[in-house]
Amino acid sequence: MNIHFIAIGGSVMHQLAIALKRKGYQITGSDDEIFEPAKGNLQQEGILLKEVGWDKNNIHSGLDAVILGMHAKGDNPELLKAKELNLPVYSFPEYIFKESGDKTRVVVGGSHGKTTTTSMIMHVLRQAGKDFDYLVGARLDGFDQSVNITDAPTIVCEGDEYPASAIEKRPKFHFLFPHIAVLTGIAWDHINVFPTFEFYLEQFTIFIGKIEKGGHLIYNETDDTLKTLVEENRREDIQYHPYNVPDHTIVNGITTVRIEGIETTLNVFGAHNLLNLHAAWLVCKQLSVDAEIFTKGISTFTGAAKRLELLAKNDTTIFYRDFAHAPSKVKATIDAAKAQFPNKKLIGVLELHTYSSLNEAFMKEYNGALQGADEAAVFYSRHALDLKRMPDLKKEIVESGFNKSGLAVINERNKLETWLAERDFSSAIVLFMSSGNYDEFDAIAFSKKITEAAR
Repeated sequence: MNIHFIAIGGSVMHQLAIALKRKGYQITGSDDEIFEPAKGNLQQEGILLKEVGWDKNNIHSGLDAVILGMHAKGDNPELLKAKELNLPVYSFPEYIFKESGDKTRVVVGGSHGKTTTTSMIMHVLRQAGKDFDYLVGARLDGFDQSVNITDAPTIVCEGDEYPASAIEKRPKFHFLFPHIAVLTGIAWDHINVFPTFEFYLEQFTIFIGKIEKGGHLIYNETDDTLKTLVEENRREDIQYHPYNVPDHTIVNGITTVRIEGIETTLNVFGAHNLLNLHAAWLVCKQLSVDAEIFTKGISTFTGAAKRLELLAKNDTTIFYRDFAHAPSKVKATIDAAKAQFPNKKLIGVLELHTYSSLNEAFMKEYNGALQGADEAAVFYSRHALDLKRMPDLKKEIVESGFNKSGLAVINERNKLETWLAERDFSSAIVLFMSSGNYDEFDAIAFSKKITEAAR
């Protein structure tokens, strides 16, 4: 196979390119800019583009397929040439399906928890010695890629509801046609793509309709919106498996869970992660993994990157970072930390970085999200607003939306650093919650500095 990637520098695009190159395919690619780690990864594999920029001469009749990344626009000269030559053009998820048509396909969808649930399934299958391919949205210990395509009989995919490409506006998870589907929950997000909640909800109805006949839908019955959606869209030709928080205990900050009578301690915590774990168990059960093997495997799972990831700790203070940015994710992370460490002060630092979170009309969705924090700050940078070509976001709008007494609203990095310097971190758990980087504030270095100084 001879395949060309338009916008090869994307975080998942370049990893798919590497996976297919390792499978023995001939790979070329282009992009108008390329950064680390994609640049170094592609160079190491010998497929780094020779020149930055688009060139229609990259497209020729000898190509078997062209894969189009989200970064490329509809008027891209290489895309236009591919259409002119009637070459097959695929979005990322369309090509994943092409490579997995004869595999058992597991797809994990939902507004939150899908990366962790997918990672848990992958971790246990690896521990169980199962052969499988995968697609996941974060770095995971034990896996050198976030995408792998081989001749394995099974593929485990994180199913994103964001559009597939510049010319294919339907959600990515509509193209994967699962045999085993998971829905973790529904909370309105991506309002730049789905301007109403009803439109957003419809995407999940469509996803249920994409499950292969005779397949399985594993869904979070504690999510009222999801539960209603499933009940209103039931099909006779698939099986339904509701899940909830499994039986567990928390002693001295350590969670022990019971699966079919077998106990194990966990490295992760929180009701949302217990829900993720229960979903992962039901998937693994369908893939012929028994409870003993599952509990042994899940006991060593330490989490996906930036999902309640431990940054630093000492005897009294613990720092975590989490990808939480949507309202439901923020509340779940806060509640998890509060339940796990009830005797510690909880300090929450949330960055608004996505289009939805920086949108004045969306701010009311955050009402109560930080309520469980003892001290909290919301940070957003003018730079992020400028990049997204969005108007200024007034602090009063943020304060009103969150409705949190004593909330600090900060939009300058130096003032965030000042606010943090004024905190008493003794006997505290600190949560840095963001999909951004706090305008290049180094949360990892700060966390290590505080914990090491107090030893």
